[in-house]
Amino acid sequence: MPNHFHLVVLPTADGDLSRWMHWLLNTHVRRYHRHYQSGGHIWQGRFKAFPIQEDEHLLTVLRYIERNPVRANQVAGAEQWPWSSARYWHDEAGRPGYLAVGPVPRPQDWLEWVRRALTSSELETLRRSVNRGTPYGSAAWVERTADRLDLRSTLRPRGRPCKKGAVEPNVHQ
Repeated sequence: MPNHFHLVVLPTADGDLSRWMHWLLNTHVRRYHRHYQSGGHIWQGRFKAFPIQEDEHLLTVLRYIERNPVRANQVAGAEQWPWSSARYWHDEAGRPGYLAVGPVPRPQDWLEWVRRALTSSELETLRRSVNRGTPYGSAAWVERTADRLDLRSTLRPRGRPCKKGAVEPNVHQ
């Protein structure tokens, strides 16, 4: 995208993701400044990351990412975006080695699946995970993962809890 990018990365050990993102972003900034003979900040804020259940939830995240340039009206089809992996999934022989198939196989008709827009429920839940760092998966998996990774706070509403006896506002109206 013109002002951000998405990656799905599978770290192998604690701390790998932070170290790798630090390397990636700093390498990019140095090369950018050398090329344009400039200085200063390029990226704003820290990267966002959240755990994803390795099932259809991972496929939904991959679909979201590959549809992003279509949603932003940059291209008509995901496979047309030059920095997208969408065009490589139907041609195994032409797929770059750095694109791992991953733990969940894509459907045979992957591009057709990518062309279908996400439901409003999928978008809402996914965006909450992006913005809050909430695990993305089935309800039971989210609970277990939040406990295991000490992410319980990402499941609670933002702000201070209501005082005991106070009526909580209904925010889902």
